[in-house]
Amino acid sequence: MKAIAKRTMSKGAADMQHTVVNAVFEGGGVKGIALAGAVSAAERCGVSFNRIAGTSSGSIVAALLAAGCNAAELKAIIEGTPFSSFLQRSPLFRAKLIGPAVRLMLRKGLYSGDSLEQWISGVLKSKGIRIFADLPPGKLQIIASDITNGKLLVLPQDIEAYDLDPSQFPVARAIRMSTSIPYFFDPVIVRQPQRYKVKVKAKSSYVVDGGLLSNFPLWLFDHKQTDNNPYPVLGFQTVGRSDAQPHHINGPITMFQAMFETMLSAHDQRYIEQHNRARTIKIPALGVRTTQFTITPEMSLELYNSGVSAGEKFFKTWRPAT
Repeated sequence: MKAIAKRTMSKGAADMQHTVVNAVFEGGGVKGIALAGAVSAAERCGVSFNRIAGTSSGSIVAALLAAGCNAAELKAIIEGTPFSSFLQRSPLFRAKLIGPAVRLMLRKGLYSGDSLEQWISGVLKSKGIRIFADLPPGKLQIIASDITNGKLLVLPQDIEAYDLDPSQFPVARAIRMSTSIPYFFDPVIVRQPQRYKVKVKAKSSYVVDGGLLSNFPLWLFDHKQTDNNPYPVLGFQTVGRSDAQPHHINGPITMFQAMFETMLSAHDQRYIEQHNRARTIKIPALGVRTTQFTITPEMSLELYNSGVSAGEKFFKTWRPAT
């Protein structure tokens, strides 16, 4: 693919021309901080984004980019966000041991996830974005999982199956769906349409983290390259999970968390290794875990810088196909 413009960049990207790509951001909870670092490297190397997609924390980065945030803004947002504030429970569920168990039975999650949705809603609102109609058509796509019907959702378009208007669907709500780590955050409940007179037992769908079905949806743009969208696809992925400490399993909750993180570490890997190694920026996660929301500012900065380093290394040799 030919370059879109002839603008020479500096800071380690000499002779790298301005290039437009479609980008896919992997999910990974708190590890998404590293994705923002890689975006910074991409920006400095003259790369800008056309269509953007993401799963879980990758959907947050994707949405912020689609909303017009640059790398400096992404870094400022990370530095100003106390991630531990997303872990809130009402006083009713704070009793030691029994509180979390009762909450799991009643709400299907240890934490509500409402704080995360309110946070991203506020950030997007500051950029003038509330619903998908506020973005260019096809600009942003977010992956979620409908576990009631056992199907993958590509938002906003697939929300039409629930008799909801994709263009009017809130972007923050789609992110909330995609980031609902099972048993950690409450699932999002969507009413199923009742098109027939026959009663259906399941009247609601439970929607959870998109990583359950596709944590790194590089396939999303592969069949959508046209004359109007000729751009190459790049993937942004955190790696190095095997270097983390072993999971300590002492009950059903910790066992499920270990299962979920193990699944994410292997999800989509065969597809990536066979077809996409050359177009994937692999970012060391430094042993940080998906649900490590109590991450320190120092570790957060290390994770961000890991993304910067990985991005700079990738773009030193990568050139779009001609």
